[in-house]
Amino acid sequence: MLATFRILAGIFLLIAALAGVYDATRSMAADRLVMASLLEHWSNIAPSLLAAAQGAVRRSAGAPVWDQGIARVLQLPAWSVFAGIGLLCAYSGRRRRRVNVFAN
Repeated sequence: MLATFRILAGIFLLIAALAGVYDATRSMAADRLVMASLLEHWSNIAPSLLAAAQGAVRRSAGAPVWDQGIARVLQLPAWSVFAGIGLLCAYSGRRRRRVNVFAN
């Protein structure tokens, strides 16, 4: 179980690094800071999946859940979302220190 979290952490941190390099490349080309949101990446990669996910959430949980919850998270820079998920997975999958308790 812990190894699964460590593998997921590596994958998410790799995606975060790729998104960061993408943003850095676009920023250098534009001579200003450019950060692509997770929504922008998702709409470029799989627009039909985005529309299906939006429709499913709106039908099952209601429009405010998408508009005020998920859409706000999707507006964050992609590298920060994936880095946050990767760090949470890394923390969850860390090796715990063994503590020996001796009682008399």
